[in-house]
Amino acid sequence: QLQLVESGGGLVQPGGSLRLSCTSSGFTLDSYAIGWFRQAPGKERERVSCIASSDGLTGYADSVKGRFTISRDNAKNTVYLQMSGLKPEDTAVYYCAAEMAYYCPGWEAMKYWGRGTLVTVSS
Repeated sequence: QLQLVESGGGLVQPGGSLRLSCTSSGFTLDSYAIGWFRQAPGKERERVSCIASSDGLTGYADSVKGRFTISRDNAKNTVYLQMSGLKPEDTAVYYCAAEMAYYCPGWEAMKYWGRGTLVTVSS
C-alpha cells in the first residue's frame, strides 16, 4: 500500500518553531517532487513549499518565505519542513504530497497524500 505519513505537528507559541516530517511506505520519495500544503478552516488548500525530485530545487509561498525551509534526506526517505517564526495565521492542517514529476504541480494533480498533521500557533 502506497502512503505518506506526516508527523511533528502540535501546539506552539507565536515565534516558536516546529519541524514536520514526511515519510512514505510502499515507495521511495527520491523520484518524486514533494510538496507541503496546508489548509486552515474555511480556507482553500495552499501550497506552502515544494522540493524538486532530482536537483533539490525548492520553492516557497510568499507567506512563509524566509521562515520555512524544506529539505529531503533520501537515506532516511524523509522530507522535512522546518518552520520558525511561527504566526497564528500559520495554524492549519499540514499535508505532504508526492508526484512523480520534476516539480510540484497544483495540489489537484498531486498523486499521493498523507492524512495531515495539525499545527496550532497560539499563546
